[in-house]
Amino acid sequence: MSETHKGSCFCGAVSIEVSGDPKVMGYCHCSDCAAWAGAPVNAFSLWAPDAVKITAGEDKLGSFAKTEASHRKFCTECGGHVMSEHPAMGMTDVYLNVVPGKSHTGAMHIYYSEKTMSVPDGLPKFKDLPKEFGGSGDMIEE
Repeated sequence: MSETHKGSCFCGAVSIEVSGDPKVMGYCHCSDCAAWAGAPVNAFSLWAPDAVKITAGEDKLGSFAKTEASHRKFCTECGGHVMSEHPAMGMTDVYLNVVPGKSHTGAMHIYYSEKTMSVPDGLPKFKDLPKEFGGSGDMIEE
């Protein structure tokens, strides 16, 4: 049986549950994620959609899609970010800061070509995305 972790948005109106482990965790530097997060880097954890469940407050879950690549989900009560669906990849990005008890351990940086802050941590730095996620797979020096 896989491990389950529970969390919620900032005000608690939307509750979420993740099961097992994400497929990959990392850090995104694209301008869209930076603007959405209000930070120079956005930590991501990509999960199979069936590993992510909204357990309460689904009627309070709003959605915004600037592009078809990312359908960003947030609480309509507090505005807290909950997750993003990535239809083309068939993955769901859960913001692990809303899931206490599940640690974020990034394995890579993506869209590092758009960075506004350098992160010299020894992790792979992709110009855009790894090939397995539909990107060029091109790397950038730290």
